[in-house]
Amino acid sequence: MAEKVGFDSDIRKDDFAGLMALAAAMNARYSDRREVQKIAQDILIALFPSWLPGQYSVLFSRPFPEFSCRMNAWATRMGGTWLMGECEINDVEIDGGGIGKDHGVLVKRCRFLEESGCASVCVNSCKIPTQNFFIENMGLPLTMTPDYETGECQFAFGRTPTDEEESEARNTPCLSRCPSSGGMREWHDGGKGINFGTKCSLMDDDVDIISTAS
Repeated sequence: MAEKVGFDSDIRKDDFAGLMALAAAMNARYSDRREVQKIAQDILIALFPSWLPGQYSVLFSRPFPEFSCRMNAWATRMGGTWLMGECEINDVEIDGGGIGKDHGVLVKRCRFLEESGCASVCVNSCKIPTQNFFIENMGLPLTMTPDYETGECQFAFGRTPTDEEESEARNTPCLSRCPSSGGMREWHDGGKGINFGTKCSLMDDDVDIISTAS
């Protein structure tokens, strides 16, 4: 993540706070949300051997879609717990109106969302790039539905995000606990009316975290 963002945190690498510092810095560095989404998607791609995402679509996603959905739900639960917290496999609605048995992962209280406290960071650093990674790189539809009141997030493998759902996610009101007081959302919407306040201390740089004037 440090390689893709362009600088590193001085917090030791096995500390979750270091990851959050990099996520906050990445979101503060780029006012264009598409830049943040692209970098986050590139980070996901870099976690796998270069040949795997493209071949996965050929070997699994297209010929065995149901198996692929279940396998990725299981892998998400097993591999994502450290990042998101407690997860459980569940049944979800999929494309075509049917129910995909064990196609879903319910994150009971997302650690990434809770620590960031920011809907814009959630949408642009996690939800959209993760969906894009599975759809574009793995050939597998995925819809993620965060609940900003409870902290839950529902993964639905086999369901393609709708324009309405994506618009709703992008326009979610800023969280009352957001450390930027809504400034990060404004920054990603074009930076109008932004003051640069809180500092995020990194090993090589001090990166401004956006905050609005009180």
